[in-house]
Formats: sequence, structure tokens, C-alpha cells
Amino acid sequence: MIFSPKFTITNAIAAGLTKIERARGFLDAAKLSEDWIAEMQNRALVLEAHHTTHIEGTHLTLEESEKLLAGKKVSGADPDDTRELLNYRSAFDLVTEYLDSGEMITEALLREIHKRLVEGVRGNTASPGEYRKGQNYVANSVTKKIIYTPPPAAEVPSLMAELVSWLRAEHGVNPVLEAGIAQFQLVHIHPFNDGNGRTSRLLSTLCLYRKGYDFKRLFTISEFYDRDRTGFYKAIQGVREHGMDLTGWLEYFTDGLATQMREVQERGEKVIRRDVIVAKARKSGLRDRPLAVFAFLLDQGKGTIAECEKALKQPRRTLQRDLKLLVEKGLAKEVASGPTDPTKHYEPVL
Repeated sequence: MIFSPKFTITNAIAAGLTKIERARGFLDAAKLSEDWIAEMQNRALVLEAHHTTHIEGTHLTLEESEKLLAGKKVSGADPDDTRELLNYRSAFDLVTEYLDSGEMITEALLREIHKRLVEGVRGNTASPGEYRKGQNYVANSVTKKIIYTPPPAAEVPSLMAELVSWLRAEHGVNPVLEAGIAQFQLVHIHPFNDGNGRTSRLLSTLCLYRKGYDFKRLFTISEFYDRDRTGFYKAIQGVREHGMDLTGWLEYFTDGLATQMREVQERGEKVIRRDVIVAKARKSGLRDRPLAVFAFLLDQGKGTIAECEKALKQPRRTLQRDLKLLVEKGLAKEVASGPTDPTKHYEPVL
């Protein structure tokens, strides 16, 4: 058999694709600093690693995930949760290496991605990098009721070969929709004992990247799914309930990516506005250190001395002088209910 996905490009899908292209155009044209892009890329990696593993049941907080990915220790963190999180970075590094090589997607690549995602986790019961040898099931996490029975193990090799063959072919499907189709189909085949969800989401990212839709690697699609678990699972199950018609899932997928990209665009627009304002402040004679405080206030919208101290790693007295200077120059204002207000903070004046 030849894999031939069935779907209709509805108004909702078309609208989502238009929003995605608009955000893509903005990122291609926007003059964003390399430092900001690098910082946001790192943040996107943290968010994706956290949310894609959180969907599958890890219990780390976002702050704990950030610390672990920075090489810090987190007291009391579950070793398996920690390993799953760090495994994601290893698998993402593999995808980056693959993209740099320019090679085609292969089954071997997908198996290696899976291996990196689940290796050393929960007793290696996921059989890292190997297709399953027996039947598996998808069950409701609360009721434990079986909601989906994947194809028999004997069919997995041929189904995966068909999927990879389709991804390598000139099928003419929009790259965004291709990524959504690939994500669903891998989850539908459920080729591995465990880790299918994580592998499918990284496959969709890989599909986007290789077709020029990397969006400077600033987006994190799993964050959208993690915020809307019910809608996410409903969209996937809906394909099976509608005779394997992917339309509903692709509406959800494009809406999710469009939402994430709009958030990225808004952050980009905000930093461009900030840079213009900071440049004007520099022309007024403000030096680098108070400029950094002013930029922090612009990024956050407001900040206490303690927050500035933590973010900028400057002594409190130095920050007090810098904030006083910003107020004197009319670039910031002090907001407090009284002289001893513990919640006193500073806001930028735009």
C-alpha cells in the first residue's frame, strides 16, 4: 500500500497557514539582535523539552527543567524525569546535526531519535531505537480505559516505510501540513513501546525545519499542546472517528503553530520597539549599566530592586543609583503606596 493522507483545506486551515506565513515573513525581515535570538532559541529549547516530556507524565516544574538543562542539580527531582528531559536535548542535537548534513529522512534516523529520547529511562522498557515486537495500546490516563489499539506489530515496518517514503516524495503538500500529517501518522502507527508522542512531535519539528520553516528555531509547539491536553487528544482521536480524515487534526495543528508563532512575533516586535527606545536613551548620554537596567524594565514591564538585582547581577546600591538616575531623566517612574512599601517597583516611561 502507498500512504495517501486524506484531508480538505478548510477556511480554518487556510487562515492558520496565512498567519504562519505572516509570522515567517516578519522573522525573515526583522532586524533582531543575534544575542536576543540566541537567548530566545535557548528559551524555546527549554520550553519544548519541558512541555513535550510533561505531556508524557514528568513532574518537573518549568523552573526545575531550566536549571537541569543549564547543568545544575535539582534536589528531589525524579531521576527518570531528569533523564527524559536531558534526553530531549540529545535528540534535538541529533536533528540539528541531520539538518546541517542535508540528508533525507530515513527510518534509521527516526529510530535513532527515539533511542536518544528514551535511552536509560524507566529500565529501558521502551526498547530504545527498536520497533515494537508486540501489541500496545493507548489508554485514558485517568480511567485507564483503552481508547485506541494501534496496528499489529507485524505491520509496523511496512507502515513506517510508507510514511518515510511519503516524506521523501514530491507530494506537493504544504510543508506545515506535511509536518502535521507526519506527527499524526507516527502516533497512529505507534511503532515503539513507549516514547511515540515525543518522537512524533520532534518529527514534526524536523519536517518544518528541513523545508525552511524553522522560524529561527524560536517556537515551541508542545507548549500549546500541554496547555490544552483535552483539545490535543480530542483532535488526534477525531481523525479515527472520522474515517481517517485528517482535516480536524490539521485545523488544530495549524491553529497551534499559528498561535505559537504569533506569540514569537509579538515578542520580536516588542524587542524591536525596546531597541529603538534604548537607542534614544543612549543618545541622551545614558551609559551601559543604567541602559541595561532600563532595557530590563522595558522587557518586563516593571521591576523591583530585588528583581533587577537577580537578573542583572549588580549590587543593590549600584542599582538604586541607576534607578534614581532613570527616574531623574524621566525614563522610569517609582510606583509605591508609601516610602516603606515592600512592593515598591519601577516602571519604564514610554
